[in-house]
Amino acid sequence: MGTIVLSGTVVLVILGFGNHLYWLAAVAVLFLYLQYGRDASASGGGAPGAGGGSSSGGSMPSDYRAYRDRRDMQAKWERRYRRERPLEARRQQREKSS
Repeated sequence: MGTIVLSGTVVLVILGFGNHLYWLAAVAVLFLYLQYGRDASASGGGAPGAGGGSSSGGSMPSDYRAYRDRRDMQAKWERRYRRERPLEARRQQREKSS
């Protein structure tokens, strides 16, 4: 995947000598690859047993770990909100149930 992105970027830079919009496209391609493409390819590699053990012996996928971390953080904030604003939390619960 990286070689395709890099070769496409080189082509856009070469074409950019005639039209500078191609340089902007090359920068955009590199940015999107560094932002999204590298994370997906980096999490797929590595040793199969690395990354801590679970009860089944395998490692948990990073996507699920990130999901679980976000879910736990959201639950923590919701508990804090209910604790600090009990009247508002009860009102929202009544609106949700009706």
